[in-house]
Amino acid sequence: MPDWLSIASFQEIAGEHRIIGTFIALLLPMIEAFLPFLPLAAFVVANATAYGLWLGFLLSWGGAVIGSYCVFLIIRKYGHNRFFGFITNRPSIQKLIRWVEMQGFTPLFILLCFPFTPSSVVNVVAGLSNLKKKSYLLTIMSAKFVMILVISWIGSDLQSLITKPWKTVLIIIAILIMWLGGKWVEKNNAKKMEEHLRNLNKDTKE
Repeated sequence: MPDWLSIASFQEIAGEHRIIGTFIALLLPMIEAFLPFLPLAAFVVANATAYGLWLGFLLSWGGAVIGSYCVFLIIRKYGHNRFFGFITNRPSIQKLIRWVEMQGFTPLFILLCFPFTPSSVVNVVAGLSNLKKKSYLLTIMSAKFVMILVISWIGSDLQSLITKPWKTVLIIIAILIMWLGGKWVEKNNAKKMEEHLRNLNKDTKE
């Protein structure tokens, strides 16, 4: 990560320039929705250490929700243009679109709660699907609330990870469970989708 994106640099900016720091704290999680290679978890931790658990959480959550919903709205409006054809015409994307339309709120919410889920892909797929705008806004607000609150709680007191080894162990276990849970949900839903497609093909042939 570049030095200017480090937690120490951000804390310095937040301390010396409160208004600018607050704007950056909101802006960075929002930009991450458009540039998914940026480290969202690092931004959330930086906000929590600079502003405390709750204010840091609100800034991270607000920025992440705004960014994700903006991506969703842009894809909803322009996603079917030929410019995006290299994305939308992929069989894997078409399969994901059908899965999102079939499953609805709960599986999508669970999937987005896991920090290892590529939420940028989910935003694009949701924008291409027939999901209602209000429904997806509620989904990302709820899912990002859970995910970012957990990361903020960890980041708000990094020193305790050294002074309280039990907390470190719990966090490692929680991260492992979230990673395995995300993989399980992804694998389980992929199987369901394949079964659904096979049934459709059978019905068509009959």
